[in-house]
Amino acid sequence: MRTIGMLGGMSWESTLEYYRCVNEEVRRRLGGLHSARVVLYSVDFEEVEARQRAADWDGAGALLGQAALAVERAGAQILLLCTNTMHRVAEQVQAAVGIPLLHIADATAAAVGAQGLGCVGLLGTRFTMEGRFYVERLQRAGRLHVLTPPAADRELVHRVIYQELCLGQVREESRQAFRQVIAALVGRGAQGVILGCTEIGLLVGSQDSAVPLFDTTRIHATHAVDWALAATPPGVPA
Repeated sequence: MRTIGMLGGMSWESTLEYYRCVNEEVRRRLGGLHSARVVLYSVDFEEVEARQRAADWDGAGALLGQAALAVERAGAQILLLCTNTMHRVAEQVQAAVGIPLLHIADATAAAVGAQGLGCVGLLGTRFTMEGRFYVERLQRAGRLHVLTPPAADRELVHRVIYQELCLGQVREESRQAFRQVIAALVGRGAQGVILGCTEIGLLVGSQDSAVPLFDTTRIHATHAVDWALAATPPGVPA
């Protein structure tokens, strides 16, 4: 079993789910008392979020690159950036280390493709929904048509993520609002919806949608276990 490196804390609420998912998946596959070999580096999200607000992506990338190097030096053989938004600096983080970074959008595109879907909705932070770094990666990896909510819904989703979910607050009124956002995407033709923020799975699940929901936290974690347990590790797209 190879050692999985996790660069987490963005937020720690969802990093808990990463840790849970990789260990549950290893136990499911290997049985007994098996658990995952993990190196976890949890950053101070306040420092990262301040750089997000200031649009200092180079500074954020440098901060995460240093943390990723510490993960590698601790013995990790593969790296998970446990956040969708900060994949905006994935190339900078990858350049800082010699171990492969498993891109969350690639794993997600493969999961969508495995169900034969061509059109998906995308929920996430404003940075993820409005930036090109994530949508273009999905399009390139899975040839997907990606729909995002209108501006008012994007603002609602972003606010709930930062002001509630990242603080451990799960509110029924927000769940209802997300159900409406999801339904609107389905009404526009989405055959599935990507939960493109690692906290969203804390709020909504399959029971909240008429179409499949793709929880990027679980997808990413499961992909890491695939890699960690494979006889020959699969290739990692550039």
